[in-house]
Amino acid sequence: LQKVKNDLEKVLSAVCSMNKQLEEDLEREQQWYDEQEQMLNTLNRIEEETKPQIEQLYKTRGLEELHNKMLKLKTYKKELLSALGEFLDEHFPLPQGSGSAINKNSSSEPAVELLALQDILEILINKLLTTPHEPYVTINESFWPPYIELLLRFGMALRHPEDPNRMRLEAFHK
Repeated sequence: LQKVKNDLEKVLSAVCSMNKQLEEDLEREQQWYDEQEQMLNTLNRIEEETKPQIEQLYKTRGLEELHNKMLKLKTYKKELLSALGEFLDEHFPLPQGSGSAINKNSSSEPAVELLALQDILEILINKLLTTPHEPYVTINESFWPPYIELLLRFGMALRHPEDPNRMRLEAFHK
C-alpha cells in the first residue's frame, strides 16, 4: 500500500508539473492571441482610415485619365463614322427609280424601300460583333443587288458556303 501511495504521489507530482506547464503554455498562447488580435484590430482600423484616401487617389488619377481617353476615343469614333457616312452618301447614294429593274414591272414606287450601303454595312458589322459565332445575315429585297455585288467583289463580304441568300462581313479585326 505504501508503494502504491508513493507511486500515486509521483504521478500526482508529474501531473501537477504537467498541469503547471500547460497553464504556463496557455497563458503564453493567450497573451500571443491577444497581441495578434490587437494587431489585427489596428490594421483593420488603419485600412478603414486609408480606404477613402486610396479611393480618392484612384478616382482622381487613374479614372480621370481613363475617362479622358474614353472621351477622346468616342469623339474619334464619331468623327470616323461621320466621315464614313459622308463618303458613302456622296459616292454610294440611295438607288433612284430611274430605269432600275425593280421599277420596270411595278408602279412608280418600289415594293420595298432599299437600304443605303451605309445601312447594309451597319447591319453586317453589328451582326459580326454581336454574334461572332453566327455572323451571317439573310439577304432580302431591301438589299440593293449592286451593293451586295460590290461588297462581294471587293472582298468586304462573303457568301455563306451553303446558302447563297446569306452573307457576312469579312472579319478584318482578327
